[in-house]
Amino acid sequence: MYPAENGTHVKTTVKVPLDAYMMDFVFSEWEDGGIFDNKFGMDYHVPVFGGIAKEPPMHIVHIAVEMAPIAKVGGLGDVVTSLSRAVQDLNHHVDVILPKYQCLNLNHVKDFHHAKSYSWGGTEIKVWFGKVEGLSVHFLEPLNGLLQTNSVYIGKNDGERFGFFCHAALEYLLQSGFHPDIIHCHDWSSAPVAWLYKEHYGQYGLTNARVVFTIHNLEFGAYFIGRAMEYADKATTVSNTYAKEVAGNPAIAPHLYKFHGILNGIDPDIWDPFNDKFIPVNYTSENVAEGKKAAKEALQQRFSIKKGDFPLVGIITRLTHQKGIHLIKHAIWRTIERGGQVVLLGSAPDPRIQQEFVDVANRLHNMHHDRAGLCLNYDEPLSHLIYAGADLILVPSIFEPCGLTQLVAMRYGSIPVVRKTGGLHDTVFDVDHDVERARAQGLEPNGFNFEGADPAGVDYALDRAISAWYDAKEWFNTLRKRVMEQDWSWNRPALEYMELYHAAWKN
Repeated sequence: MYPAENGTHVKTTVKVPLDAYMMDFVFSEWEDGGIFDNKFGMDYHVPVFGGIAKEPPMHIVHIAVEMAPIAKVGGLGDVVTSLSRAVQDLNHHVDVILPKYQCLNLNHVKDFHHAKSYSWGGTEIKVWFGKVEGLSVHFLEPLNGLLQTNSVYIGKNDGERFGFFCHAALEYLLQSGFHPDIIHCHDWSSAPVAWLYKEHYGQYGLTNARVVFTIHNLEFGAYFIGRAMEYADKATTVSNTYAKEVAGNPAIAPHLYKFHGILNGIDPDIWDPFNDKFIPVNYTSENVAEGKKAAKEALQQRFSIKKGDFPLVGIITRLTHQKGIHLIKHAIWRTIERGGQVVLLGSAPDPRIQQEFVDVANRLHNMHHDRAGLCLNYDEPLSHLIYAGADLILVPSIFEPCGLTQLVAMRYGSIPVVRKTGGLHDTVFDVDHDVERARAQGLEPNGFNFEGADPAGVDYALDRAISAWYDAKEWFNTLRKRVMEQDWSWNRPALEYMELYHAAWKN
């Protein structure tokens, strides 16, 4: 203990439980002594007498164009749902506002009904309400048809469509009498919320909220992202390393004082090998060998490849240049050279890349039909089977803001082989090189990684992983159990977001 700055108190730092925020407890003989928390600049006081204090519940509204599983294109949709659920589980009030697309998967919406209508922007806007994964979701349907599309993104006028949606969402909050504490917007597609709120709706009476903005991928919409960074009270991206990688971007650099990296998590209820209906034998870390053996056999049968105990590499990805498609092609052939098997699940938005992989699939079928199988369209049940049946999951991304594939892989006892970038660097610790870095995070090494963006880099990590499978089976099985027991859920990230929300509110 040591004297506090004003000399009238004694201050010490104590260890607090996982579900508490980092705090310095200030002990005082006076009733007005209390708790001071300076993380992100947050501070507040409660009386010492009476013991434990929790912060009052906050009301958070997410305004987004994606939400899993009803309108998901990428990781943004996963984050909106999983973060919202995790924060709601901390006893806060969470709402989501989403466009009512024609492509919505309403099978996952409970109690779906028309709630109200309002007028704005020269049209009537119907508001539909329902529950998605236990979350309250408000769907906006303007009768001008601007959001009535068969996919989330259509390209030609997405900026106009999403700009209208952002305006309509704020108008809905205003006309409905909502006064949230936090408005959380995501990526370029709902970035306009930040400046529309600050420039207009603060004057109209929607004054309580602070704006938090999350960048999921800076590759798209840098102009919109830059404007949102200017107006947001706090901003985040989805891993610490990606935050460092983009810090020099002109959209980000002027606003580093309010920019934070918070790692994404995965939803352990969705990705749970103990309760997964898409795999033949459910398992935990205690019977991982049995569960993965059954899944591998089912996977080999599904792709009509040779049954047997071979090192099996799984690849689950969108086939884009960001994901390292040249490295993926090389790794397929390298795995076969090493006597392994490989299965790939993925599709390409670019028809030319899709055709390239059709050609690869045909060559593999002619030359190594018993060693490789490619499924070039998305198949959710198959993704679960690959995570369970593969020994290794390859993620050779050129850049990766966070990445969920490697986290799901570990949940299922598959060892990640990744390129060191973004969130892959923050979550995968090389068994040969990252012992100290892992232990600094309270973890043990959990995979294999490489630095280059060339075939030699992939070979360095993949060869070590396959050799470990061949030469150190007992050690490899211990590694499987270890990675399954690491916690990559939203528990910790949700608490970090709550601290950020409080900091934004204080500002």
